[in-house]
Amino acid sequence: MCATTAFNKMLAIPGATVAAVVFAPEGVVVTLRRRFRKLTCPCGFCTRATYDSSVRRWRHLDLGSCRLLLESEIRRLDCPRCERVRTEEIPWARPGARHTRDLEDVVAFLAQRVDKTTIARLLRISWEAVANIVTRVVADKIDDSRLDDLYRIGVDEVAYRKGHRYLTVVADHDRGGTVVWAAEGKKAETLKTFYDELGDERKATLQAVSLDMGGAYAKATTEEVPHAQQCVDPFHVVALANGAIDKARRWAWNLERAANPNPTRPRGRPPKGALPAPTKPRWIKHARWALLKDPDDLNDTQLDVLNTLQRERSVLYRCWQLKEALRDLYRLARPQDAPLHLDWWLAWACRSRIPSFVTLSKTIRANRDRILAAVELGLSNSKLEGLIICTGERAVIHVTDEAQGGSAVAWETRYLQRCLRRGRRSLDRIVPALEALEANEVKERRGPVPGVRGRGSPSLRERRRSRLGVEGVALPPVTHPGRDRPWP
Repeated sequence: MCATTAFNKMLAIPGATVAAVVFAPEGVVVTLRRRFRKLTCPCGFCTRATYDSSVRRWRHLDLGSCRLLLESEIRRLDCPRCERVRTEEIPWARPGARHTRDLEDVVAFLAQRVDKTTIARLLRISWEAVANIVTRVVADKIDDSRLDDLYRIGVDEVAYRKGHRYLTVVADHDRGGTVVWAAEGKKAETLKTFYDELGDERKATLQAVSLDMGGAYAKATTEEVPHAQQCVDPFHVVALANGAIDKARRWAWNLERAANPNPTRPRGRPPKGALPAPTKPRWIKHARWALLKDPDDLNDTQLDVLNTLQRERSVLYRCWQLKEALRDLYRLARPQDAPLHLDWWLAWACRSRIPSFVTLSKTIRANRDRILAAVELGLSNSKLEGLIICTGERAVIHVTDEAQGGSAVAWETRYLQRCLRRGRRSLDRIVPALEALEANEVKERRGPVPGVRGRGSPSLRERRRSRLGVEGVALPPVTHPGRDRPWP
């Protein structure tokens, strides 16, 4: 068997046969002979007229330890559709590429699992080549059908670079939070671009859109899909409550510091019998995580902080109660009780005379209908938030993996390049986080596993809540509908 026949069977280059094989210093050079004479423009126009021609080489998958280069004549044509001279399209490489389709597909596969440095060293290509290859593969594999059958979507932004550089990300709730679209920016015009890509027919099928409390996305949704129900994501509601607690803590810190100023101690040892400086302001300052963390995750020291706040009738304890009562809105046994529960909370927050929570109550009241719609429909951007928290390599996973199979993700080209420029980021820290997120969701649906100790297990929860109960930590004795059990 001659060398050309062997390489023909090994490489199986579409649309060409092996004419010669040369072992050169730069590697194995395989000369190809095309099976067709017509020139095909990337736009689809075909002709036999040749404008000019040249010889070009494409990098192929390595042959053992040797680089493998494909060499062939490539022609240009004067395309009447494009109204300019363009290079013909060849079946073994993408337009404008200096690497074959097989090599680029391998690079896209590896980009889902390893970092850019590993790919560059393994395949002996440059960093810029990896970024350009991922861009071409995504552009080639992207499919407009990913925007079909959208009924309930979630919209959120992600900061991908310093200097307030954001991406707008759209996910499909009915497909497990799969990201279907993304573009640079977080203005109303950015989301309008997505609605324009949907078209009138697909926009008419949208039923609900979950988003934050910002005005940009709400404005674009109201103008483009006024029939869709807008829902405020629970994540942003609870985040506002945590922000209100932080403001109240600083407010209480300033009040305590004004009431108990720390005197400037003179140099030297203090006189015998001198009273120590008051430490209450500093103690309040370090109560932050006891107020913000989930009660099931509090350690013994943080539980003692809450107990002390209750005994001293601190305003921070009422802040903590208000925050937990707002979180109970999303833990109701019956969603039908959500309007009464929210009205009860709004009345309590308005009467609290805590500036940050009075302001929060005004914000909640202005978005009351959208918050209740999220509770009624059960929509949450939790998976979208989990994707946003992860690093850029997870975005590459969605782009390349989804593009080759089902619904692809229209990520911006520049964002893909920046994701790959982030250097060595191990996916071992990302995939377990997403698996844990899915496990927690399954556990919430099925309930706790009896007899298993750990986070969220009955034994640990009962021990912590019993400690809260011994010290008297409980919600105020105000009955409100929808509570299936007292908390804690």
